[in-house]
Amino acid sequence: MTTQSLRENLQTVADPMHLQSSAEEVFGTMLGVRCEMVPCAGSMVAETITSVVGFGGILTGACVFRCNEAAALVIAARLTGMSFTELDDTVKDAIGEICNMLAGAWKGKVPDLSANCGLSIPAVITGSNYNIHVQAPQFRLDQCYRFETTGFEVTIICDGLQ
Repeated sequence: MTTQSLRENLQTVADPMHLQSSAEEVFGTMLGVRCEMVPCAGSMVAETITSVVGFGGILTGACVFRCNEAAALVIAARLTGMSFTELDDTVKDAIGEICNMLAGAWKGKVPDLSANCGLSIPAVITGSNYNIHVQAPQFRLDQCYRFETTGFEVTIICDGLQ
């Protein structure tokens, strides 16, 4: 597939299996846990922590990672080997890094995308009852996962594809 044909091969770029295998790789390798895709059960009601990594180049959009506070503490602990009781800066940095790794793994599934699409620095948002809206995306992948006793959501939003 050449750079010129990414738009023509939207089904390949937007293949949900790329996101699923990326989540399995990142969580298996970096956290030592097996995660499985589960049906999304609606929005999280508790305090959430969200990280957003932007895509720029032949694909523009974002990778969004979202979990609740309990999941963030477990993820940060597994990633750093430390123990956490609150959403401090280290936990927020860990969630940003997980999102960054997921975005990188996902774009790496399509060679021309990997070579011609950059990533932004992760932005981390905490709070409750908020949504991320993109007007008329080219495609959007929403997947939910569970590991151990907690879960998380990953969204890939593409708002432009060359």
